[in-house]
Amino acid sequence: MYEEIFPEDVEALIMKEKPINIIDVREPFEFKEEHIAGAVNIPLNELPSCCKAIDPSKTYIVVCHAGVRSVAASEFMAEHGYTVKNMSGGMMEWTGEVERDPN
Repeated sequence: MYEEIFPEDVEALIMKEKPINIIDVREPFEFKEEHIAGAVNIPLNELPSCCKAIDPSKTYIVVCHAGVRSVAASEFMAEHGYTVKNMSGGMMEWTGEVERDPN
């Protein structure tokens, strides 16, 4: 099972200079255009083959464009024993392109 985390909570962690581990599961061209500082790009389709290189003792925040691929990645990682938080709304909400419905 994974948790949800909102973009403003991720930003608060960054502002407090808390050590966080962000995995961006978008394609490299998307990551190159814009990403959260310090994020590591592991495209969703490469995640299964990269899992052995991911430290299972850390907590990871997973992000994508709108939150769909990151849910799949979060489910996969949680099933394999990782502690994961999915960033709801993805980069669209991070950049303010889309706002979360308060209801």
